[in-house]
Amino acid sequence: MLSRDTAITFLGHATLLVETPGHKRILIDPWLRSNPACPSEWHSPSRLGKLDAILVTHLHGDHVADFEEVIQANPEATVVGIIETVRFLTTKGAKKTEQLNIGGSINFDGVRITLTQAVHSNGGEDAHGNMVYGGFPTGFILKMENGFTFYVASDTGVFGDMALLKEIYAPELAFLPIGDRFTMGPLEAAYATKLLGVRHVVPYHYNSMPVLTGTPEEFQKHLRELLVNVNVHILQPGETLK
Repeated sequence: MLSRDTAITFLGHATLLVETPGHKRILIDPWLRSNPACPSEWHSPSRLGKLDAILVTHLHGDHVADFEEVIQANPEATVVGIIETVRFLTTKGAKKTEQLNIGGSINFDGVRITLTQAVHSNGGEDAHGNMVYGGFPTGFILKMENGFTFYVASDTGVFGDMALLKEIYAPELAFLPIGDRFTMGPLEAAYATKLLGVRHVVPYHYNSMPVLTGTPEEFQKHLRELLVNVNVHILQPGETLK
């Protein structure tokens, strides 16, 4: 079993539902109903079940467009992210929050959540359509109750300090964007995989809109060229990695 009693369901684009060994349910980047890659049976927040936490990497619409609907269905869920992003989400209904900054960690009921840097941008819109600063964009390192550790890069370009993530946290699995244009493409993601030293990788943030042209086939080609020995798991939206 890859993820050692952890089930991670890919809901399309960059939305993930994590069920931990200790039976916590964590949603990462809620984009469901308006997500063209999300299966229709997952459009309603009720399909998610009870959520213990909602992790948000940044405020772009393809990561938080359905936050309000999800938090209305789960008002007791703890919202976790960088300070400015979380403070803005309190205006969208978040009541219980854990504010972090890059390099910081919390223990959430046995799950260690660490905020990492991402090379991207971070802004949202208020009710009047004005741009709101969301702080730095981020990723997450999650260490489950049983020690299984994985990295959710979210939207980022490749950066050299991914090697430090390997050294400090030793993730076994990484979720990496490959779509290109707004994030790294297949070539850069292959280099990121090499820097991270993970044994398993899931490409995501591709094939959800026409401008995202990166493909898993290209990603795998570049991995072979770099002689990176890694298990690539190509998940279809709605599929669960266990």
